[in-house]
Amino acid sequence: MVVNRITQSIQHRYFRDLPEYLQAHDLLVLNNTRVVKARLLGTRKATGGKWEGLYLHTLPDGRWEIMSHTRGWIQPGETVCVGDGSLELAMEEKTPSKNWLVRPNRSGTAIDLLQMHGHVPLPPYIRKGRAEEADLERYQTVFAQSPGAVAAPTAGLHFTPELFQRLERQGIRKAFVTLHVGPGTFKPLPESLPEVYNVDPEFGILPLETLTAIRECKQHQGRLVSVGTTSTRLLETAARANPNQPWQGWADLTIRPPFKFDQVEILITNFHLPRSTLLLLVGAFAGDNLIRLAYDEAIKNQYRFFSYGDAMLIL
Repeated sequence: MVVNRITQSIQHRYFRDLPEYLQAHDLLVLNNTRVVKARLLGTRKATGGKWEGLYLHTLPDGRWEIMSHTRGWIQPGETVCVGDGSLELAMEEKTPSKNWLVRPNRSGTAIDLLQMHGHVPLPPYIRKGRAEEADLERYQTVFAQSPGAVAAPTAGLHFTPELFQRLERQGIRKAFVTLHVGPGTFKPLPESLPEVYNVDPEFGILPLETLTAIRECKQHQGRLVSVGTTSTRLLETAARANPNQPWQGWADLTIRPPFKFDQVEILITNFHLPRSTLLLLVGAFAGDNLIRLAYDEAIKNQYRFFSYGDAMLIL
């Protein structure tokens, strides 16, 4: 779907038609995060009860922060056995957000240990979250590079090497940022949205080469095309945190109407769940009324929503 903010119009096209709507010197900014096997399945050592966890990130002291789910109440000091039991997690303490800080019994990076013992964290509406081995590549963009996400930046799933070649021949460049997508991105909004609402922070990087590409794009009157809400959040966070400089840190910007976008001029995104921060961002970019019309049109025309769904180009 192509949504034009100037003409307030909606068109139905295929994603392969994207080059028709872009022009020389436009710059695609894509999130090159890579989904890791963050879903952990195991048992409580003390009781044998089933346990499930989701790896979030590693602290400087080597502990992991995870989301934990089990029947009953886990106490500090308990141990969870993951998979065949060769990986054990000592449950040390809870965070203010009710996650757990755990210490693995094995040496090695979290990414390596998750690769051996974890599962791809598919959304529950895809085979009830049961991942297959092929999902490790299927649930990734073709440009995924930096491991650390618990969900794919799904707007990027539509791109193929062939489409990138067509865009490049047309003088449309691409550059990359990293934002490791966390579960906070998908946390449902409260029924009544307070005036101050903060999306959970996610770790991101705006490298020098991407900053240079953005400057060159602007110098040639090109447009910055953000691929996905995650790229958008990173770009707008970095612009406010450290303008005109490379940036690395925790992206904690909550984008909601009204919002002035300093960087992004065109947005490529999927169709999102209601009461989500993603839909809040898209509404801030396109305007609530136009987005409501677009979603009504998508439902009427049986568009596919969510991770493996269809795309929207907002001009």
